Amino acid sequence: MVKERKRLEIKGIVQGVGFRPFIYRLAKNYNLKGFVFNNTKGVIVDLEGSRSSIENVIREIKEQSPPLARIKGIESKKLPVKGYKDFVIKYSRKEDEKITLVSPDIAICEDCKKELLDPSDRRHDYPFINCTNCGPRFTIIKELPYDRKNTTMKKFKMCRDCKVEYEDPGDRRFHAQPDACPLCGPEVSLVDRKGKEINGNPIDKTIKLLKSGKIVAIKGLGGFHLACDAKNKEAVSLLRVRKKRPNKPLALMAKDDEVIKKYVHLSNEEKESLESPKTPILLLRKKEGCTLPYEIAPNNKFIGFMLPYTPLHILLFHKDKDIDVLVMTSGNRKGAPIIFKNEEALSSLGDIADYFLMHNRDIHIHADDSVLRIPSPDSRLMMRRSRGYVPEPIRSPIDFKRNILGCGGHLRNTFSLARGNEIFVSHHLGHLETLESEESYERGIEHYIGLFNIHPEIIAVDKHPTYYSTQIGKKMALKNDKLLIEVQHHHAHIASCLIDNGVNREAIGIAWDGTGHGEDGAIWGSEFLIADLKGYKRKAHLKYKPLPGSEKAIEEPWRMAATNLYTLMGEDFLNLDIGFMKRLDLDKWKTLRIMIDKGINSPKTSSMGRLFDAVSSLIGIRDEITYLGQAAIELEMIMDEDKKGTYCFDINKEGEIYLIDSAPVIRSIVDDLMNSVDASNISSKFHRSVVEMMVQVSKLLREETGINEVALSGGVFQNLFIRNIGTKRLREEGFKVYNHNNIPPNDGGISVGQVAIASKSIEDN
Repeated sequence: MVKERKRLEIKGIVQGVGFRPFIYRLAKNYNLKGFVFNNTKGVIVDLEGSRSSIENVIREIKEQSPPLARIKGIESKKLPVKGYKDFVIKYSRKEDEKITLVSPDIAICEDCKKELLDPSDRRHDYPFINCTNCGPRFTIIKELPYDRKNTTMKKFKMCRDCKVEYEDPGDRRFHAQPDACPLCGPEVSLVDRKGKEINGNPIDKTIKLLKSGKIVAIKGLGGFHLACDAKNKEAVSLLRVRKKRPNKPLALMAKDDEVIKKYVHLSNEEKESLESPKTPILLLRKKEGCTLPYEIAPNNKFIGFMLPYTPLHILLFHKDKDIDVLVMTSGNRKGAPIIFKNEEALSSLGDIADYFLMHNRDIHIHADDSVLRIPSPDSRLMMRRSRGYVPEPIRSPIDFKRNILGCGGHLRNTFSLARGNEIFVSHHLGHLETLESEESYERGIEHYIGLFNIHPEIIAVDKHPTYYSTQIGKKMALKNDKLLIEVQHHHAHIASCLIDNGVNREAIGIAWDGTGHGEDGAIWGSEFLIADLKGYKRKAHLKYKPLPGSEKAIEEPWRMAATNLYTLMGEDFLNLDIGFMKRLDLDKWKTLRIMIDKGINSPKTSSMGRLFDAVSSLIGIRDEITYLGQAAIELEMIMDEDKKGTYCFDINKEGEIYLIDSAPVIRSIVDDLMNSVDASNISSKFHRSVVEMMVQVSKLLREETGINEVALSGGVFQNLFIRNIGTKRLREEGFKVYNHNNIPPNDGGISVGQVAIASKSIEDN
């Protein structure tokens, strides 16, 4: 037999996923000699044997790799035969250049679940059971390569039995870095608010506390959850009071999908997403007569459900049949990131939680739960991309010649690092409105730069001068003498949608949201752009309206309702016989009128989000909000989707811009209110009107430009009716439509658009 030798360099998510034992078994099966090892670039395989056997191994690597592996590329090089005597797994090597991808945190696998619940297994009831196919990854790694010494598991010395598994290439725990057992691994403890440990089995005690109506902070993979019995109305209400979260829906965790189906509708596609190793929170439509407390999701047709994804979660549900659905909301204070350190949980959540179920496996970087909706069988709507998805990169249709940092926006922040043809989008960081969130943001950027060795040469920021993310980006650029590029907010939205769909050409971009800094100093938010990844032209938008009180008008939608009535009718609107007038505080209105008339703290806005707010308040849905987007969300929730009919927008061209006047819509809504048309019908007509306006303007722009592709982005497109019916109507008119699937349409996707635009803007330099 003529021997050959090949060296393979395999890049991608190939560490911590059982890749080396997979290679080891392949080599043994085909009687090949050589070695395999991890380095900071990926996995290196040296194979020696017959040509056909080497080719078979390469084929199986491509076709049969471990379920959690994601191969980015395989480079092979023919080398002189060395005469290896065996095939071995070598220790990891550290290289100067780190380009290995890191696996996201993965839900407990079926094999580990069986062992967890098997009384004869040595890991029976052990809440940290894991293997190379499941468990923590991203949240425990400090640096590459992904070895135990580089994770928060370093402090736990393996016992003899665990070490035998860890070193056996034939075992599924071979080099599973978080591998442990009750003798040598992390432990759980239950403490009260003062940190005093509660005697007895911590999990059994926690179950009893939950059943008795107590609130327990539970440490998970990426941080703490605040948990209570979801069927206990008093406990749910108490949690809302203590957390100062009166209305925003609470996420639930259910024992299994059979429990979930008692309360909500669950399609095959939704079931598949729920049960995937990523286990996101999925927003599911309530069933008629849902028996869960109304307080779980007030004024909402949907409930966010997820399944148990850690062994600890499994045990909470398995040990008592009465516990089958729990509230599992993020353990944080309003505006702050999820808490992931034990000491911080006690100090920050002590007035919310009665008890704390903690453990001593440290979390190095926090990761909140991801949130999805399934708009149709062939699509998904990523509303928050975090645990289970990060830090797996987004594949880009453009190559990044230089490393770029996109600093993101102000709300629902993420940042992005771009290199080659990949974009590493950060975990969800939330609103940058508190010191804690700002510190978390800076720590996250530092961690990603170090972990992936992507040192940005270009820094892209939003054009809004007061965003914290913009200020930090500018400081970094100045300090490190890097090129700074400012990117318009809505252009970034459209670019993120194009990247999400692998598109690198011009399209009609519809960017609808609440707030974005405009080139003219106004607050934009209903933009029709002709855009590609390099530049854009603004072609249409809603006519400007005052935003009296600026940020205050976002918190108090009645201000926009009153503003729309005033700009339509002057002070005659005060004589209208509608419910809004009975609720309007005339003293507050007098102050507001002065602000509008004199232009005091009343910037101009074209925001579509603020139009939704105005309609919501006008028809009696929501005058003040307690969480972002509440007025628009509740307007969507009350809609009677079976009702037809629309209102008319006026569309007039001024120069190169189509101005869309919403005054006729407001006038028609007032007429409907005067004629006692119910709010659900008005909401339906308004939604359908917005869709038709989208179609009409797109057709006008197609006539002008010949462009037949439309990209939809911005927070408004989290509204399923606007997304689904808008897409349907555009397609009926012959348009090709791009929606977000893997990147959030809200500001969580802004950083992706920023790096793409920055790259294209310096392409010729």
